[in-house]
Amino acid sequence: MFKSFDFNDLFVLEMANNHQGDLTHGKRIIQDLARVIKKHDVRAAVKFQFRQLDTFIHPSHREKTDNKHIPRFLSTRLSREDFQSMVDEVRNNGLLAMCTPFDEESVDVIEEMDLDIVKVGSCSAKDWPLLERIAEAGKPVIFSTGGLLIEDIDNLVSFFDHRGVDYAIMHCVSIYPIPDDKFNLNQIETLRNRYPKKVIGWSTHEDPQEDVVVQLAVAKGARMFEKHVGVANEKITLNTYSATPAQVDRWIGAYRRAQVLCGNPVRQAPSKEEKDSLDSLSRGVYLRQEVKAGAVLSRKDVYFAMPIQDGQVPSGRWREGIVATRDMGPDEAVKADGIAYPEEPTRASIQKAVHEVKALLNEARIHLSSEFKVEYSHHYGMENFRKVGCVLIDCVNREYCKKIIVQLKDQAHPLHFHKRKEETFQVLYGVLNVEIDGHHRILHPGETILVLPGVWHRFWTETGCVAEEISTTHFNNDSVYQDKKINQMARSERKTVVDHWGRFQLSSAA
Repeated sequence: MFKSFDFNDLFVLEMANNHQGDLTHGKRIIQDLARVIKKHDVRAAVKFQFRQLDTFIHPSHREKTDNKHIPRFLSTRLSREDFQSMVDEVRNNGLLAMCTPFDEESVDVIEEMDLDIVKVGSCSAKDWPLLERIAEAGKPVIFSTGGLLIEDIDNLVSFFDHRGVDYAIMHCVSIYPIPDDKFNLNQIETLRNRYPKKVIGWSTHEDPQEDVVVQLAVAKGARMFEKHVGVANEKITLNTYSATPAQVDRWIGAYRRAQVLCGNPVRQAPSKEEKDSLDSLSRGVYLRQEVKAGAVLSRKDVYFAMPIQDGQVPSGRWREGIVATRDMGPDEAVKADGIAYPEEPTRASIQKAVHEVKALLNEARIHLSSEFKVEYSHHYGMENFRKVGCVLIDCVNREYCKKIIVQLKDQAHPLHFHKRKEETFQVLYGVLNVEIDGHHRILHPGETILVLPGVWHRFWTETGCVAEEISTTHFNNDSVYQDKKINQMARSERKTVVDHWGRFQLSSAA
């Protein structure tokens, strides 16, 4: 079975011509870097560059040329056998072998050597004959975006998608080294938003002494990293953007620290240390005068002051109508075990959920007009809305109907069918579980399901979900529920219909 290549947290160590055409020196680079990679326990690929120089360079430029690259390519030439020896060294050290081909014949060599990954350099990103050959190789591909317009990147994405190539995208600036005003690290975020299913990386050419850039790249969402590497000695001086093993060591350490600093994208409960810190600055509820058990407290009976004591009601939990369950004296801390809270109105469950619904729509980047109606479905009462129900946002209802359906995490909608309405659901965000005619379907974003009139169906979500319902005209009282008690309810008992979000209408609801 085909398994996609995992580009996440991959470090690409670009050797380029830093082997200096010396096999022994090339192997030393690999060995020294392998020790760094092992120390940090990360995945890494050593990247070579292949050019078939006898055909890659025009005959009239082989002896004398004004192109600065050609003399270096020729002076650092390695034989096929030498490259194979270095590839073997890479694999013996537990690293992946990767290569940037600059001509079609070099792709042939990559296939013969069975290298793990192919890289498309920025200078080849519009070289369509070469790109066609790379796509034919059927290997994982990383392409760099240096100097490309967004439409060029769109073209590459479409090209590799249509050919079924497993690929990732590398934000890159083809200036060596990069001045501060050219990094454009916000492009990492732009590419993540534009191609959300693809791993986006950062190919760096800054001063190798600089560590903050990789940390910013991590914070922007880069999940793959590339750096030119080499080893200096008494005869060899590295260029200004190639890193020594010691600098790579510090670079990966900076990446690790950035991961820790960025932390979990899912909001977590506060740690004990954070909670204790906040509690030390919080106010608690204190009594102004003596109260007897059974007294109903109002704002004039209490004041708020620090420090808050163990078990004390914090100021944020104060509510008008709290009842004292024991006698208390002046300046005494109101403790949770000495009071009873007034019963919340049944509408409170919906009022609290509206904030979550709006946040979920924001997270899904779904925008609404200012003119719409909302149905809060609560088949087993408003107080149980958070468990059973959904939010239906009416967009249009003519011969055709469109609604946005929002369900919160772990919310369910009961089994039912429609007598007249045919509807299609398309998931826009989250994951939706649907039981239709006894069959369980799991729908992810972009997937649809058709529900014909008379077909039993129910839906629920474990993640929170936003779906679009496209249907024939909606009619009230067109739904028949399996639970006969719901069928016997008046529509107003199982649905609260409001204009917009119903801020004031909900306040006056029962």
